Amino acid sequence: MNAQPTALDRICGEKRKQVAEQKGRRPIQELLKRAKDQAPPRGFAAALEKSIAEKGVGLIAEIKKASPTAGVIRADFKPNLLAKAYERGGAACLSVLTDQRFFQGSEADLGAARSACNLPVLRKDFMIDPYQIVEARALGADCVLLIVAALTDAELAQMEDLALSYQMDVLVEIHDEEELERALKLKSRLIGINNRNLKSMKTDLMTTERLFPKIPSDRMAVSESGISSPVDMKKIADFGCKSFLIGEALLRRPDVEVATRVLLTGVASSVGTVH
Repeated sequence: MNAQPTALDRICGEKRKQVAEQKGRRPIQELLKRAKDQAPPRGFAAALEKSIAEKGVGLIAEIKKASPTAGVIRADFKPNLLAKAYERGGAACLSVLTDQRFFQGSEADLGAARSACNLPVLRKDFMIDPYQIVEARALGADCVLLIVAALTDAELAQMEDLALSYQMDVLVEIHDEEELERALKLKSRLIGINNRNLKSMKTDLMTTERLFPKIPSDRMAVSESGISSPVDMKKIADFGCKSFLIGEALLRRPDVEVATRVLLTGVASSVGTVH
């Protein structure tokens, strides 16, 4: 008896259809030219490292209008203004959802956010084809997300190599020990610990507590999902993890800049800074 498809299976299945359509509308040759003409990436991992050295923590602030679990998160959605607010609030980097079907995002969101600030930007999407890596660079992305659960080892290595050839950083996302083992075969230093199980969509911050100690010191862990307050951030920082990807908790606040500053000030004062 076949297992029921997971949420991740459904999303990736839909993404394969979308990418096939995109290839018909926008040939790879066009993307290759646009990617080549882009200014060099801004240095995503380097910006996180700098923030940790100066503030004790590094925040990747997320820009997304909606999610499959929460529905519309921010009706008054202006990526350019959100990017500026995050930058003023002290975020080190941005994550911008470009998936339309499940997150109501778009490529235009990434362009608007990146052009409004000086922060490096992660293209947050379900990357299942090398075409999307070239597309990300053509859009100006500085980093791409590779979800280990969605890809084979061969696909991960191929897409990572392509991203690195464009000098983009890669955030390799895991949720369990087996995925961490696979992620560590790759070159990328950034390991995203997703506290949300993409198969069941349940969230548990203890995922970071369990996996962080198993990540070698030459890699940089980023805790993702379910982080909603300075208390949550401090709990994760106490595990040893100093980088965070946070979106919904900030996007639901009327003043995103103030919310970002309060969140970072609260946790930085408790973890201390490195000089």
